[in-house]
Amino acid sequence: MNPCYTNPYMRHEPKWETYRSFLAVMTEGSLSGAARKLDLTQPTLGRHIDELEGALGQSLFTRSQAGLIPTQAARELLPHAQAMASAADALVRTASGTEREERGTVRVTASVFIGAEVMPELLTRFREKHPAIAVELILSDISQDLLRREADIAVRMVQPKQEALIAKKIGSTALGLFGRRDYLERYGTPQTLEDVAGHALIGFDKETAFERGLKEMGLPLTREMFSLRVDNDPARANALRAGYGLGLCQIGVARRSPDLVHLLPRAIRIDLPLWLVMHKDQKDTRRVRLLFDHLVEGLTAFAATSKVRG
Repeated sequence: MNPCYTNPYMRHEPKWETYRSFLAVMTEGSLSGAARKLDLTQPTLGRHIDELEGALGQSLFTRSQAGLIPTQAARELLPHAQAMASAADALVRTASGTEREERGTVRVTASVFIGAEVMPELLTRFREKHPAIAVELILSDISQDLLRREADIAVRMVQPKQEALIAKKIGSTALGLFGRRDYLERYGTPQTLEDVAGHALIGFDKETAFERGLKEMGLPLTREMFSLRVDNDPARANALRAGYGLGLCQIGVARRSPDLVHLLPRAIRIDLPLWLVMHKDQKDTRRVRLLFDHLVEGLTAFAATSKVRG
């Protein structure tokens, strides 16, 4: 943005606030969006970007009618700015309480579905026992990096490989096929896999690694099969509860709704491993350990609800 750069021998160390503004612009895509996010003015954001470009001696953005377009230098800088932001957040969480105190902040990350459907109840019970511990819940289907302290605890569907992490295998949660009772009364209850094809199906719009995995397991799903296509697990679950049609749902969550009927439980069942993970350095931090142990107990009970009945 700023065409005038300092002599490379006269460059100064960029201030953290300039990196923070850069990260906000990269995330929001515009000065106005970044200004709203950081509660700053656009001129202040623009000055921060100019300062960072001057300190680094490189142009980070080009202006266009579509907004700010990141340069290659900006894209290369982005992961380092994200790492700095994660470290700053971790510093604040660490300072929120001493290692032995039962207070402070713990950041937990989980998938969008587990975070929206399972974690609220577990965290409510945790707060009743430990009201001085604040929890930051991050919902993302992209695994947060515990090694970079993007979170303190993670609920994951895959086993982590890093030796610096403590991973507890909870068990597994399972997906099953469900339909609302009144929908089945109107359109019939499928008795075989072939019958399912004649129903309104709820599924994905854009194929992900999970859907590709289902194909490898013998379930050749394509978006054209679905009457409702949406790439958000809670939205699909809510459409199922509303009676739109048939859809896959985690069994333990679906059983909370008495109107949902589990269909073809022996023929359609997809088991997903459930892991709870934290960094080894956090195992003796009391607030983190308390929440970790609480989640082990709560998620173990949740996984048990996936067992086939009858």
